[in-house]
Amino acid sequence: MSRSPQSHKATVFIAASEQDSNLYYATKFIAPDPFIYLEIKGERILVMNDLEMDRAKSQSSVDRVLSYSEIERRARDQGVASPGSIDIVHVVLREAKIKHLLLPANFPFSHASRLQELGYHLHAKPDPFYEQRVIKTSEEVRHIEAAQRATEQSVAAAHEVVRRSDIKDGHLWFDGGVLTSERIKKLINVKLMEADCVAQHTIVAGGEQACDPHNEGSGPLPAHRSIIFDVFPRSATTRYFADMSRTVVRGTPSPELVKLFHIVKDAQEEAIEKIKDGADGMKIHRGICDRFEKAGYKTGLVNGRMQGYFHGTGHGVGLDIHEAPRISRTGSLLQEGHVVTVEPGLYYPGLGAVRIEDMVLVTADGCRNLTDFPKVLELG
Repeated sequence: MSRSPQSHKATVFIAASEQDSNLYYATKFIAPDPFIYLEIKGERILVMNDLEMDRAKSQSSVDRVLSYSEIERRARDQGVASPGSIDIVHVVLREAKIKHLLLPANFPFSHASRLQELGYHLHAKPDPFYEQRVIKTSEEVRHIEAAQRATEQSVAAAHEVVRRSDIKDGHLWFDGGVLTSERIKKLINVKLMEADCVAQHTIVAGGEQACDPHNEGSGPLPAHRSIIFDVFPRSATTRYFADMSRTVVRGTPSPELVKLFHIVKDAQEEAIEKIKDGADGMKIHRGICDRFEKAGYKTGLVNGRMQGYFHGTGHGVGLDIHEAPRISRTGSLLQEGHVVTVEPGLYYPGLGAVRIEDMVLVTADGCRNLTDFPKVLELG
């Protein structure tokens, strides 16, 4: 575990680890309500209320768990009428003779102001707060792969329903009713729950909706047009995410859409071949942009709507669905142990959209694809 620089003396978090991945990474303790975490001279400390004391002692990875109520009594003995979280922190830090603090960039402003009033010197650190989070251990890679297997199984079940669907009046029908984005998303999400994974904002978007990369999709699914699936669940047990996108058509895609699919697929696979330790994410992204431009697929604003390729190529995946590093116009140098997505896409209203996404593990001389799912446009 990373330690705070000696000039800062102590690290302070006050947050809920269910939402704060840095705090969960530091403590391996999941809680829905905010709690206090301190790193003081190399010792990792939780301050917990009575409700969570026993669970924190048995489940967390810290060195010591202190009682909030006990420290609260000490604060009252020292003249604090109604001690709050910062008063509790102050008692612990004063006893340790600490004045310089390292805080995460999202530390609550009101708490920071109170610490300054008490005479502390504050230093904020942006993400990644723990730099080693971006380099995944073999155990973390196994967690990510397990979530990816669940993702693939859920998408396979959804694709099977699309494959078996009938085509009526330009839409897909299944079991006597129109097949909607909502029905398919529910199928995917339930399958994921059965595998102890939880998905939010699952994308099943067809036709014109697919031309908006973050449109989750709604209503009847179209025949003969592209349907983008983008599924990124989190394991309920390990807390690690997976991420995968596929584009399919039920029916007969236009020749232009078939060409679009193969342009994106070839660009994605070429980008994967370029990934290795030391590779520049900005150059990889630029290479895809150049390839699309040379093939005649322009990017820009048309009739008030962006079309072409207007998002990044990839991002890190771990305890957060979007974390460092980036394969984008700003970019990052890739390192062995990074887990990143590779997800180029092209979006043209009227023609349709294609996005294909795998997750890969960066190795010394290349990468290992953590995704094992076919890239096929036509279903049935």
